[in-house]
Amino acid sequence: MPMTDRSRAHLQIHVCVLLWGFTAILGKLIAMPALPLVWWRMLLVVAALALVPRVWRGLRTLSPRLVLAYAGIGALVALHWLTFYGAIKLANASVAATCIALAPVFTAAIEPWAARRPFRPRELALGVAVLPGVALVVGGVPDGMRLGVAVGALSALLVAIFGSFNKRLVEHADPLTVTALELGAGALVLTALAPLMPMLLPALAGDLLVLPGPRDGALLVLLALACTLLPFALALVALRQLSAYAVQLATNLEPVYAIALAALLLGEQHELSPWFYLGVAIVLAAVFLDPLVARRRPLDTAGPRHPEVLGTAEAKRLVD
Repeated sequence: MPMTDRSRAHLQIHVCVLLWGFTAILGKLIAMPALPLVWWRMLLVVAALALVPRVWRGLRTLSPRLVLAYAGIGALVALHWLTFYGAIKLANASVAATCIALAPVFTAAIEPWAARRPFRPRELALGVAVLPGVALVVGGVPDGMRLGVAVGALSALLVAIFGSFNKRLVEHADPLTVTALELGAGALVLTALAPLMPMLLPALAGDLLVLPGPRDGALLVLLALACTLLPFALALVALRQLSAYAVQLATNLEPVYAIALAALLLGEQHELSPWFYLGVAIVLAAVFLDPLVARRRPLDTAGPRHPEVLGTAEAKRLVD
């Protein structure tokens, strides 16, 4: 029986989420420190997008004020990726993916202010519900990984901040143009930050001018093209067929895929206690419950029209 457009879209969005889950695995496999890893990833994505005429057409339509606004968001994106891959280096891929699952909790506090919308009591309930899981996650990692948990939580906070601000600006520019502008600005911010990193976070610092070795170079190209631009393109097509509810449920699987891949490919289950995985289950249960409750709102019956954060934050904050 031939696959319907909707079934194909569901398959495409799950392929996207699986590819985003691989970003944590590649971050662990790439030997470079977090700073040059993120810098090279941004440069490669921007270089690929620079070949797309649509991006340049979109840039010509932007006012200086919007360019500055997106550049500011790009700085937050750079810091998010830096802390995300920093958490992977300081702990492991499972810990970093779990910390990113906390982004909806931070968003509940930040988005009403940033997007200028009313506060929703259910979002406070979500934040309270994940606290026991967070406590178990922290208690379930070795002492040497605790700094990685803190850096990962900071990464989730940055997701909430730039995702909320991006939401205010979604009507003003093409998603590909936004991604190119934000990642280009982010690469410049990291270039300026590089001399200060040995003093601020020496564990994440690294020399930007050293070319990656053949293995790291191949993995970086895979990270930029297969795990960033390919899912971006697939999602742009899939989102035309899917509701916001369906997309949110699929994208909530990203940490699940990442943790499963980390256990299968990296053997990380041997580094973490059962309490960690119990905490993960509590956090993910709360995150999955949120769209079930939100589905009752009429706003969530239509699919998302502006997947503008796809290229900058994997699946996080994909929909309203």
